[in-house]
Amino acid sequence: MFRQNFAGDGELGAAFSVFLDDRPVVDLWGGVADRRDGRPWERGTPTLVYSCTKAVTATAVLLLAERGLLDVTAPVAEVWPEFARAGKERVTVEHLLTHQAGLPVIEEPVPVEEFEDQEAIADRLAGQAPLWEPGTGHGYHALTYGFLLGEVIRRVSGKRAGEFVAAEIADPLGLELWLGAPDDVAARAARLSGGLRLGASAPATSEKPAAPGKPAVPGETAASGTPAAPGNVTNPGADAGEALGRAMRDGESLTGRAMGNPQVTKLRGGANHPVVLRAGWPAIGVVATALGLAGFYRHLVAGRILRPETLRDAVRPRVAGPDRVLLLDSSFGLGYMRPAQAFPVPEPGMRTAFGHTGMGGFLSLGDVEHGLGMAYTMNRMTDAVADSPRAHRLAEAVYASL
Repeated sequence: MFRQNFAGDGELGAAFSVFLDDRPVVDLWGGVADRRDGRPWERGTPTLVYSCTKAVTATAVLLLAERGLLDVTAPVAEVWPEFARAGKERVTVEHLLTHQAGLPVIEEPVPVEEFEDQEAIADRLAGQAPLWEPGTGHGYHALTYGFLLGEVIRRVSGKRAGEFVAAEIADPLGLELWLGAPDDVAARAARLSGGLRLGASAPATSEKPAAPGKPAVPGETAASGTPAAPGNVTNPGADAGEALGRAMRDGESLTGRAMGNPQVTKLRGGANHPVVLRAGWPAIGVVATALGLAGFYRHLVAGRILRPETLRDAVRPRVAGPDRVLLLDSSFGLGYMRPAQAFPVPEPGMRTAFGHTGMGGFLSLGDVEHGLGMAYTMNRMTDAVADSPRAHRLAEAVYASL
């Protein structure tokens, strides 16, 4: 199936790794890491994995809670007093983890000079009022999720999220995973190309879209804002995907605003720019190899990062249904995606899988019942947020082989 993605679905460079019952059983890589110079994709080629990051950041928060340093049911303002401004006194850490805080948008444009100043961005959010009453609905906090929870981690631990992840998760377990890439890692990272357009019709990277025959998301007008009807969690459906695509291409829609600020296209190369790779934004900033990202789930499922009872509680769905930002049905535990239109999984994993997708087609998934940890990384991004045929076929092949 990995070969088929190259032969028939326009794969440029990719890797796929699977752990089963704490053992490595699949470790595949191939293709080109940078189409400009033909640099090959190697076993240790890392890449920015976009929102797969959110599961890593959530795990850091849960680790602090497990140690008794943070109560996720308590108001954020208990650890971050400045957050209580603009009527947010009762917004809880759980609201942040489950995308219920009503803060999916940074209202004022973030200047490039501030891209690496996470504390300054967090302060912007602390001064904003929620767009809806927290706890009454959920809407994907595409970028703000990380700045909000990153500040919680910093206030409690004294470390930035990237520093905490390195010290408490990645380094002790020897994972090729960085929330903020060192210069040598950024230098050998795969170069992303293609993919959805962010904000005001701006490309996600500086590369051209996929080759002819791989059209961009249809439609140029804003979505109506009406949530898509529930659908099969293994396939979001064309109508739902098109509504999301239209909304993303409209910089004035809630979706476009949520995903377009900070606007990475202000940097040459977009998400490939060293500033983005090293900034360690806790919503989209992990740079990892497939083996490193799958290894994260391996150790999570095996109980080496969180206690089993902590993980069981964390993957229990807290919200499910129409997502105000994604215009799809989504479901979240404490930071982890659960099967829904926004996280399509094969039938055998619909009750048990958890993890996170990454914009353009990245997949990271754990499954305690089946003893699975898997990750798919690539550099030719698709024109979809929730449905990557290449990733889905690989996940189907794994579940079919059990």
